[in-house]
Amino acid sequence: MTSSTTSGNDFALAIHGGAGTILRSKMTPEREAAYHAGLRRALQAGRAVLADGGSALDAATAAVMALEDEPLFNAGRGAVYTSAGKQEMDAAVMDGRDRSAGAVAGICGPRNPVLAARAVMEHSGHVLLIGESAMEFCRRQGLAFEETSYFYTEQRWRALQETLAMRQSGADDQDESRKHGTVGAVACDRHGNLAAATSTGGMTAKSPGRVGDSPVIGAGTWADNETCAVSATGHGEIFIRYAAAHEIASRMRYAGQSLDEASRAVVIDMLAPAGGSGGIIAVDRAGNVSLPFNCSGMYRGVVRGDRRLLTGIYDEPLVDFQKA
Repeated sequence: MTSSTTSGNDFALAIHGGAGTILRSKMTPEREAAYHAGLRRALQAGRAVLADGGSALDAATAAVMALEDEPLFNAGRGAVYTSAGKQEMDAAVMDGRDRSAGAVAGICGPRNPVLAARAVMEHSGHVLLIGESAMEFCRRQGLAFEETSYFYTEQRWRALQETLAMRQSGADDQDESRKHGTVGAVACDRHGNLAAATSTGGMTAKSPGRVGDSPVIGAGTWADNETCAVSATGHGEIFIRYAAAHEIASRMRYAGQSLDEASRAVVIDMLAPAGGSGGIIAVDRAGNVSLPFNCSGMYRGVVRGDRRLLTGIYDEPLVDFQKA
């Protein structure tokens, strides 16, 4: 259970590739290096935007797009499968400047679900669109689509078969990486504006039509310049019931807690006892970053004005993996 808090007066970007990591005993050096490399690519994508004076919203979107394009993470290409053998993806974005928000749920087709969510925010009068109607909206907006074969990975398909077999046998699956996985980014730009973006394929072998916390504003995604930006990853049903992301902002606004105090109180003291395995990434307008989790690990990374790309997986300090 770790939390990393940093501060700076330039810009800040934090990302996650999901909580509930591969068990240490099953992690090879090659696979670990691949995860760190994927996280670095996402940090680089967001950093490029912020270093050029771009907005927090553009930076968070760019970082999540990079994670959606990376098959190792459970979003976009490489999303997990429902119990019916289909992929149903959810995503959300939120702009801290005015609490504008957009989200989609239960879609498969748009190459980058986070762009679908942003299109809802920017080109509709709604916040959340679902299913085939969301797909049609994305087509009208001219978003890039891919065939189902693009999103397929052998790892996710095999995980579905193993999970279904365990359910049939009555075995208790303790592998957290099957139960939740999400990608997300939170950013503070040079103007002190905040934004959050989250994208997921959900839980392996989830019921068709199930929607988790990622596209639910205030549960898995939140941004407000007056408090913080949050992206969550974990047991979505619990995060929804406890309005996890908004709870962090409320503790800052009404109880005067710091970002790290509020984040840790929610993740460690509130969600964990309720069975809410997972974690969050959060940033405030001063560039403070907090990344607490209550499970085996969380793929995560941070970059600030000093430009160093820091990443981590398990309960350990973030490192500049390229120099490790």
